[in-house]
Amino acid sequence: MTTKPLSAQQDAGRLPPLPDPPRKSDMQENIHFDRPATMNTLARHLDALRDGATTFVAGRGYLCVRRSDLPSCPYPDMIVAFGVPASQINEANGYVVSEAGKPPDFVLEVASSHTAERDYTCKRGIYAGMGVTEYWRFDHSGGRHYDVALAGDRLSDGGGYRPVEMFTEPDGVIWGYSEALGLSLCWVNRDLRFWDRVQQRYLADPSELAGALDVEREARAEERDARIAAEERARRLEEELRRLRGG
Repeated sequence: MTTKPLSAQQDAGRLPPLPDPPRKSDMQENIHFDRPATMNTLARHLDALRDGATTFVAGRGYLCVRRSDLPSCPYPDMIVAFGVPASQINEANGYVVSEAGKPPDFVLEVASSHTAERDYTCKRGIYAGMGVTEYWRFDHSGGRHYDVALAGDRLSDGGGYRPVEMFTEPDGVIWGYSEALGLSLCWVNRDLRFWDRVQQRYLADPSELAGALDVEREARAEERDARIAAEERARRLEEELRRLRGG
């Protein structure tokens, strides 16, 4: 499902940005899913924040095959796509497959009482039809809104979705592995976390990231103070040596 990439269309003039989709009226999911923070955590891990990045991570913009599909197309909570002109897609305010050149590699929906049934029923067919490689669903309630707390589907060679195998740990953590992201998605005490099996740790959540940055700043300050003190000692020693030679 590869089409002409957005970068190849710039000679024809910049396309107008897509409109903002409607806001979800059910804010309950925001208690256990901080969308900007979660996307920022994932974007940092996937190296999607630097200038010229070819990995796109965003959410709550329209996802459609063509602009003419608006406004009936979905607007997922998170989209990840690799090998695309990320900055141009950001400027477009949404993901248009025919302009980006490929479907997203990963889509996530978060449970809401207003959208839940549509998320785990007809949207599976919509995203499979678009060619989205993986489609995941997270329900902080543990399955009150969706049929399960966490579920993923992976596109098969035949074009349909097959469920990703899910596991439940003795401590209640539910998880499944995303081949698209190279990470495990985990339902942990009603929160969504990403597990890096190479580093054997969760990606830092916002509070952990803030704490790590504070520690890094303190370490840099201590290193700077130690360097200044060492330079001052060296200066005094040099002055003392000059005084002794002059004497």
